[in-house]
Amino acid sequence: MRSENTPFVGGPLDGRVLPVLVGPTGHPPKWYEVPVPDDGGGPPTVHAYLRVPAGYSKRLGLQRGWKYAYAPDGRERHRPRWPWSKPDSTP
Repeated sequence: MRSENTPFVGGPLDGRVLPVLVGPTGHPPKWYEVPVPDDGGGPPTVHAYLRVPAGYSKRLGLQRGWKYAYAPDGRERHRPRWPWSKPDSTP
């Protein structure tokens, strides 16, 4: 597997550059979760980072890699929306 040095913005990993494994398409995962152990022995706190474009080139507007931005609300959970499924009853 290949890895890519990816910068992190915000949260506890702000300013760090870590190697992240890339998939078969050459992109890092869309979400990166970092578990931080609890001092009291409880369940670990999970910090979530969302993959965003790192920037664009001036002339052609091509994307220049990826970076991870801190998502304080956590990872977005969603289900597939099939035409035959009932609508979600939670407000």
